[in-house]
Amino acid sequence: MSTASVSFRPGAVLADLLPASRVRDIALVAGGAALTGLAAQIAVPVPGSPVPVTGQTFAALLVGTAFGARRGFLALALYALVGMAGVPWFAGGTSGAGGASFGYVLGMLLAATVVGALARRGADRSVPRTAGAMVLGSAVIYAVGVPYLALSTGMPFGAAVAAGLTPFLIGDALKAALAMGLLPATWKLLGRG
Repeated sequence: MSTASVSFRPGAVLADLLPASRVRDIALVAGGAALTGLAAQIAVPVPGSPVPVTGQTFAALLVGTAFGARRGFLALALYALVGMAGVPWFAGGTSGAGGASFGYVLGMLLAATVVGALARRGADRSVPRTAGAMVLGSAVIYAVGVPYLALSTGMPFGAAVAAGLTPFLIGDALKAALAMGLLPATWKLLGRG
């Protein structure tokens, strides 16, 4: 299958513009996991919260959107499994499944899948549609992360929302704005938007 036939195929995501091969898919999955691990090292503590502001949510949503649901899921699954195995590439150089913020890692795995499926339907081709995909992806992350935070720390749900959602909304809006500019602009630059 040629690159041209893939690039014009309905339902293509950015990764589909590369020549199709198993090697491509393996490299994308490994690269997506590594990008997420690297972005997680950009961690800023939030006073009163065991969860820092990181670049990892942006990376997870970008990976899902650019790679599609299957490769996005696999990349974030690899990221989670390697971190659980002891590689210190979760937020701030941590690892393991027991931390208060591990629920957000699980949420990112689901969110990458959701935004990847939306991207296959063109959600990354315009600013408003990309905004919707990023908001939904962020909501999925919080839907898993906040209850996990409450359970793992024993804090009441309202306190978990105050510590694990509210302080991050402005940063998430900025990350969504970056994605809203980056993804549609990439399609336009490639002449496929």
